[in-house]
Amino acid sequence: MQHLSDAEFEEAVGDALDSIPADLARAMDNVVVLVEQEPPGDEPDLLGVYDGTPLTDRDGWWSAGALPDRITIFRGPLERMCATVEELREEIAITVVHEVAHHFGIDDAHLHELGWG
Repeated sequence: MQHLSDAEFEEAVGDALDSIPADLARAMDNVVVLVEQEPPGDEPDLLGVYDGTPLTDRDGWWSAGALPDRITIFRGPLERMCATVEELREEIAITVVHEVAHHFGIDDAHLHELGWG
């Protein structure tokens, strides 16, 4: 199990977001990325979750006054599954990309086909 300081963990999440191609990053709309220590008790191994309306499901009136979509990255399970800091940073990046893909309307099945499952 590996640990990063709060600042280092948030920096790793930021690095993962920075790795998203600029065109895609600019297309992200009304979404916030959060870090929480643990997922809900009924899903203790959940690494991240996207909560919102994917861009592919939005119509022209959707964003008027809408609360931001949320991507939440769960620190505890990520740290418990990784043996090294390098592995932890890689898993953070994979999790961030996976959840951002949901924002773009890509489902789990397609992500698994692409190797981002």
